[in-house]
Order: sequence, then C-alpha cells, then structure tokens
Amino acid sequence: MSKFKKIAVIDNEIQSNYLDEILKEKEIPHFIKSYRDSAYDGLFQNVKGWGHIEAPEEYEEEILKIIKEIDKNE
Repeated sequence: MSKFKKIAVIDNEIQSNYLDEILKEKEIPHFIKSYRDSAYDGLFQNVKGWGHIEAPEEYEEEILKIIKEIDKNE
C-alpha cells in the first residue's frame, strides 16, 4: 500500500463532497480531513481552509486536475 500524503487544501464542503464522489467513482484511494473543530466552532476553517485531501503520491497530478475542473465549474 502506498503512503498517503497531503495533496491539496479543500475550500468548502461542497467541493469536498463532489471530489469524494469523483474519486470513489474512479477508485482512487483517498482520505478527506476536515479542519472543523467543534471546540472552536470552525474558527480554523476560516483561516486554513475547509480541510485537505490525502492520497498516494502517484495520484497527485490526477487529483489536482480534478480539483481544477471542479473549481472551474463552481
């Protein structure tokens, strides 16, 4: 199994959900981490972004292309 690495910051929950669906459909292994912290009521999401995606390095280029397409269509 390949080691996962941080690929990109995700801007919002809608982008996260859409990206998750596309990657599942393409059977690309991934993990989406939200920066939401209930103790601080989402304060860090305002500063750091909604969260980030992790995946094996060999999928980085493909994931970044997908994110770019999602951003273009929002």
